[in-house]
Amino acid sequence: MEGMRQIYILLHNIRSVHNVGSIFRTADAAGVSQIFLSGYTPAPLDRFGREVKGLSKTALGGELSVKWEQVKSPIALINRLKKSGVRIIGIEQDRRSLDYKKMKINKRQPVLFIVGNEVDGMPKNILQKCDTIAEIPMKGKKESLNVGVSFGIAVFRMLNI
Repeated sequence: MEGMRQIYILLHNIRSVHNVGSIFRTADAAGVSQIFLSGYTPAPLDRFGREVKGLSKTALGGELSVKWEQVKSPIALINRLKKSGVRIIGIEQDRRSLDYKKMKINKRQPVLFIVGNEVDGMPKNILQKCDTIAEIPMKGKKESLNVGVSFGIAVFRMLNI
């Protein structure tokens, strides 16, 4: 991993331990450097240091191989990373969003992908901090995918993995 581009993920207010576990597993496969957890997103370990069963069952070891950290303020994290040259990309449906297939990401630039709540998405204050918002076009009536599935599709395509 040394010498490779830094790839970060911020999971904000993800409800489901299964979604978080799925994202950890995908993050491991994609070579993600670190996952940040904010809001009420469940962590791989509970406040007593015990393994969170549903998460670890879905992550299949991804929670052990990808560095993670709980952060109190997602905005402070975004500001800090932005100052150090990290490109901030939200994965969300929004009026400003671009088709994820048309996004160009410099292979040397560090990047933070942000994923929000399964139902409500990202809060406006986080969306406003994004340099780019990527969206997966939908053809069906539901007009949405599971957050873990969306993350996997978007990240693998945008990083050309």
